[in-house]
Amino acid sequence: MTISGKTYCALLAAAALSLVTAPAHAFRCGQRIITRGDHADKILRFCGEPVSVQTRYLERGYIDEYGRRFRGFTEELIVEEWTFNFGPRQLMRVVRLENGYVADVKVLGYGY
Repeated sequence: MTISGKTYCALLAAAALSLVTAPAHAFRCGQRIITRGDHADKILRFCGEPVSVQTRYLERGYIDEYGRRFRGFTEELIVEEWTFNFGPRQLMRVVRLENGYVADVKVLGYGY
């Protein structure tokens, strides 16, 4: 079985495009990709200001491999959820920041 030139080019283009897409825990702002571990300054520089910010404080404890909590070993976290609205033709994103670094990215519906 032989593959025609057009089919080969289409397969090659699809393979190249799959390498360029952002992973599920990341998103694109213009030509830049925002991903887990990036600092808040990078998001502001490439995506602009979010439409809303929710902030809360958490205290996270540590648990050993047997499920026991370590006493006295806790970490205080500043958790922020930034919502970005890129307009009606793009999906909105909620970026969860922990102590100023991207921890998670969620996709919402289309913007407004």
